[in-house]
Amino acid sequence: MSQESLPSDGGPRDADALPEYAERVLEAAELIPPGRVMTYGDVAEWLGEGGPRQVGRVMALYGGAVPWWRVVRADGVLLPGHELRALGHYRAESTPLKEASRAAQDHVPRLDMRRARWDGGGDTEGHT
Repeated sequence: MSQESLPSDGGPRDADALPEYAERVLEAAELIPPGRVMTYGDVAEWLGEGGPRQVGRVMALYGGAVPWWRVVRADGVLLPGHELRALGHYRAESTPLKEASRAAQDHVPRLDMRRARWDGGGDTEGHT
């Protein structure tokens, strides 16, 4: 089997090109209003393509140039290894958070998904 017939690993073919799906995911991330979030699965559903893992892979590889902190896990846990950076963004944008319980070892809050989740619709004014 030649190199060209192998499936793509999701990386760009050249430095300036992104896979079309990656471009769509990044465009969706840029549409999420400040103070709101979408889950990886929400983004995939909104695009009508892929799934949470594919969206997560795109965000891991290419998400640094977009508001990556607005695409999150469905359980509201902050991105491991990036909790403090994300928390700074959430606080600056007044994203609804649930304070960590006393039992939580890391004392890092979670996102309040009920209040912070955005459905991709016209509500860009803030939270309910």
